[in-house]
Amino acid sequence: MHTGKVDAITGKNREGCFKTWLKPLSLSWVAIALFMGGCTMVGPDFVKPDAPLLEKWTETQVPGLSAGETDYSKWWCVFEDPVLDNLVEKAYEQNLSLQIAGIRIYEARAQLGIAIGTLYPQQQSVSGGLLNNKLSTDAEIPFIDGSFNALSVGFDATWELDVWGKFRRSVQTGVANLQATVANYDNVLVSLTAEVARTYIVIRTLEKQIMIAGENVKLQTESLRIAQVRFTEGAVSELDVTQAKSLLRDTQALVPRLESALRRAQNALAILLGVLPGELKAMLEGPIAIPTASEAVIIDIPNNLLRRRPDIRLAELQIATQSPQIGVAKADLYPHFYLFGSIGWSSTDITSAFGQSSLGDIFSYKSLYWSVGPGFNWDIFNYGRIRNRVRVEDARLQQLVVSYKNTVLNAQREVEDALVAFTCSREEESFLKDSVTAAERSVEISLVQYKEGLIDYQRVLDSERFLATQSNRLTDVSGQVSTNLVAAYKGLGGGWQIREGKEILSEKNRTQMKDRTNWDGLLDSKGPVIPLDKKEQEDWQLPYW
Repeated sequence: MHTGKVDAITGKNREGCFKTWLKPLSLSWVAIALFMGGCTMVGPDFVKPDAPLLEKWTETQVPGLSAGETDYSKWWCVFEDPVLDNLVEKAYEQNLSLQIAGIRIYEARAQLGIAIGTLYPQQQSVSGGLLNNKLSTDAEIPFIDGSFNALSVGFDATWELDVWGKFRRSVQTGVANLQATVANYDNVLVSLTAEVARTYIVIRTLEKQIMIAGENVKLQTESLRIAQVRFTEGAVSELDVTQAKSLLRDTQALVPRLESALRRAQNALAILLGVLPGELKAMLEGPIAIPTASEAVIIDIPNNLLRRRPDIRLAELQIATQSPQIGVAKADLYPHFYLFGSIGWSSTDITSAFGQSSLGDIFSYKSLYWSVGPGFNWDIFNYGRIRNRVRVEDARLQQLVVSYKNTVLNAQREVEDALVAFTCSREEESFLKDSVTAAERSVEISLVQYKEGLIDYQRVLDSERFLATQSNRLTDVSGQVSTNLVAAYKGLGGGWQIREGKEILSEKNRTQMKDRTNWDGLLDSKGPVIPLDKKEQEDWQLPYW
């Protein structure tokens, strides 16, 4: 463009035209500076809610438990079971529900990108068209051909200024929502590790019960043999034989039921590991023993639950996600300020008495047009709709505040329940061990006395039945001791820390997503993709851990 020349069509100085167009544009930028300088954010800032907390746990003074600081990141290691360690690692790598939770993190990250994009001109478009026109006979203009073509190319932009913080509040929501998906991932991971450990303990408990049932079958088979010998010798009646056989068959009938429960537990564990049931057998090879904690369990103070338990973090972040929505809704009570801009070229090949234009002149100065300037709109007659939207968002926020308090209370209840169950089941286990020892001795004595004819078979029958019952109870309670300990560690919020510094997405999921869509490197980062550091979190008035 040569601004010093006079336009051949308009007879106007091009430099003057350019300055005339530049003047409103400069005023628009001045308006932007004024608006942005006076920007504020309406609506409430996030405030961390209060919640009732215990000063200390009531069960930490009993044997086997103690108060103190400890690391719960790999709590299952207290069982010192390599098989369990391997199962937890496999579940972390392959569990499908956990993978879904991980993919949601990247969905939230993309949603945050959309929110950040609203801080810039919201509408930017390039348009163009080639139209063939034919005017009606009645509309034809003298000396002008009624049939012509029109070519146009242009760029349009609209920018709603964030005077009231509407879009910045949306970014706050996006950041908090991203963090909430991370907390949800951690919560799934806590549940997953606990469920893998619990299911594994159930499997070992059932295996041991089957083994004990087999030992009781051998013992009762020997008792039946002795009864048959004594019946053949005429020392006892056939009643002893039938009673011995009845007890033996009852014990044998227990084995298929236990095996069925064992298969179901193994199938459940296979789903947790993301494998087929047939692939699990090699992973479970090891001694048949119920995992037990070799050392005293250390329980830290209740206040640490707020920092460590991901479901509490999730509840808090849901408040942080919802709180800015009040400001987003409230911004509609005030006027919206815009900056509009449009520039383009338009030409026709119309023929008139004054000459003929050409489509080839599309990018010449005479084909250039533009318009630019500020504007505003204000929904002044909304019949209370906007205020009621604000009330809706506020009511939703208050629901989440109350829900947060309920989550904190339930978290403490879960820990207390698990600790009580753990300590009481350990006490019960101690008594049952003595009971089983005494029952075993009773069986030995009764069999000797029965062989010598000192007692009838009913005493043998009672002692063997009691031994079978108590042995099964002891095994069941021993399993409960370990599962209650697992519940305590789950209640304390341990286990999610194993994902730190590791890939959230599996290689297969990452490859499939990359093949379908351009993720622009977002899938290559490690960790849970938290985009802000502590200072930035504080700048956005969001919680940070």
